[in-house]
Amino acid sequence: MEPPETIETDKSRVACDGGDGALGHPRIFMEMGHAGAVDCPYCGRRFVLAKAAAEAH
Repeated sequence: MEPPETIETDKSRVACDGGDGALGHPRIFMEMGHAGAVDCPYCGRRFVLAKAAAEAH
C-alpha cells in the first residue's frame, strides 16, 4: 500500500504529529536507521532521507 504522503528530509530522526492541528495524532519521534526511510504508525506518512543527506551518513 502506498503511503498517503512522502516527506523528504535531511535528518535521520523525524517527528510526526499527523498535521491538521487538533485533528492530528500525538507527536512521535522516529529513527530511520540504515533503511533511510520510516513510516508513521499512526497516519502512514513516509519520511525518506534525502539523497545528499544519505551520502553524508
